[in-house]
Amino acid sequence: MKNSRNPAGFSLTELLVVLAILGALAAIAIPVSRSVLARTHTAACLSNLRQIGVGLEAYLQDNNQVMPEIAAGRRSKAEDVPVLETALAPYLPDPAIFRCPADHEIFEKSGCSYIWNSSQSGRHRLKLEFFGKAGQDNRIPLISDKEAWHPGESGVNFLYADLSASTKVQFGVSP
Repeated sequence: MKNSRNPAGFSLTELLVVLAILGALAAIAIPVSRSVLARTHTAACLSNLRQIGVGLEAYLQDNNQVMPEIAAGRRSKAEDVPVLETALAPYLPDPAIFRCPADHEIFEKSGCSYIWNSSQSGRHRLKLEFFGKAGQDNRIPLISDKEAWHPGESGVNFLYADLSASTKVQFGVSP
């Protein structure tokens, strides 16, 4: 004989409590996972910029310490202009280095998520200037994200003339 006091399933109240708990956990987990993912993209982008810096260093050694004569960027891969990703391609093992993980559009169109500070094109490494002033401690930005894809004040990562990469705006010029 079956015992009617202990049914073999969940009651509606128990089911609603479980669903409420799962909903609360999801409401907490989704923003946290987005934040973690954004920080991961920032770290991967900084790594890409550091690798581009290594490629730039090799380029400078082969070219008497003179910065490449390249345009800031291009709108599409079809444009035949010398740009960062074409000038440094022989010095880097993988073209994917030119893609910021947070970039979901621009890389596909132009071939690069980063923009070159074209005011430094053709300059000797020791004679860089920014806004008409000589570089101080080589804190002149050479390469940055094309868009503000990252969390933080500026949302942009930079590669400076000393080949350090940072999320912080740290331009330094002397009078």
